[in-house]
Amino acid sequence: MPDARITIFDYGAGNLHSLAKTVASAGTTPRIETDPIRAVETNVLLLPGVGAFTPAAERLSAGRDVMRRALEGGLPCLGICLGMQLLFDTSDEGPGAGIGIIPGHVGRIVAERLPQIGWNTVDEPTDPLFAGSGLRHVYYANSFVCRPDDPSCITSWSTHEGDRFAASVRRGRTVGVQFHPEKSSRAGVAFVHAFLKEALA
Repeated sequence: MPDARITIFDYGAGNLHSLAKTVASAGTTPRIETDPIRAVETNVLLLPGVGAFTPAAERLSAGRDVMRRALEGGLPCLGICLGMQLLFDTSDEGPGAGIGIIPGHVGRIVAERLPQIGWNTVDEPTDPLFAGSGLRHVYYANSFVCRPDDPSCITSWSTHEGDRFAASVRRGRTVGVQFHPEKSSRAGVAFVHAFLKEALA
């Protein structure tokens, strides 16, 4: 894979090390950026997982509109776990506004055992990234999930204690995954590599 600028937006709580290592294994070193406006001066934007919605939304707020316009304009973006949730409008986890590139909200999983930590399966995958990577078993660490207003953006599903939720979504070149591909063994790493290959094509 040729060198290209890949940026991980650091909102203060993301799992940067594992994601950066996964990106580096594809042959390019990502840039870490704390400024949301400068973060979109890139070829590919990655929003990492781990953390709480409100603090992340606060870190995003100064550049929220700029980031949304960049994604609407076709900047490839992969949002992971909390990063996926930031693609939506709001979250029941706390106050603050997400990017709003995908209309909908984030709600708590309807289950007794929370957080959901460990392996689960993805069902009905339609995104080509799944076919390219063979990813079916994924690693989760979450209590909240995304509820899109328009379910047509959902590209796979998972179920925890009977609550069926969006495991992944796509709008154009913006992809969100509720699971952690960087922690989902070789197939998960292959999923990230497939996204980068598509984004940089």
